[in-house]
Amino acid sequence: MENKKELNEIYNDKGEMISPVLPEGVKNFLIDIDGTICDDIPNEEAERMATCDPFPDALETINKWYEDGHIIFFFTSRTEEHRPVTETWLAKHGFNYHGILFGKPRGGNYHWIDNHMVRATRFNGKFTDLVLRNKMIEVFKK
Repeated sequence: MENKKELNEIYNDKGEMISPVLPEGVKNFLIDIDGTICDDIPNEEAERMATCDPFPDALETINKWYEDGHIIFFFTSRTEEHRPVTETWLAKHGFNYHGILFGKPRGGNYHWIDNHMVRATRFNGKFTDLVLRNKMIEVFKK
């Protein structure tokens, strides 16, 4: 599946083009698979990937975000070797998405550094509407 959203060109203060951005209000969702949309299945037990059930609230919520015009990418620690079983499973259960990124580092404790704003939401067992809350975050010292 392909990202068909139009990106907005933006420029720095020198007039040089920099990385484009999505239109206002459109989000790029990067969603883990194992333990987030289905049971937590380690790569070492790949045979379980084809038979697990999705979390019903995950399917409903992700497809709603897709229908609302957001970009849906799965970002998983599964390897390219797991691509066929993963794509078949997602199709079988009716997940709508734009792409999958394989090879996310394993082990958790992620700290993402990017030149674009990144919002992280830890999955705690149920997909619901997202709400804004003020939390303390780590930032680079000025």
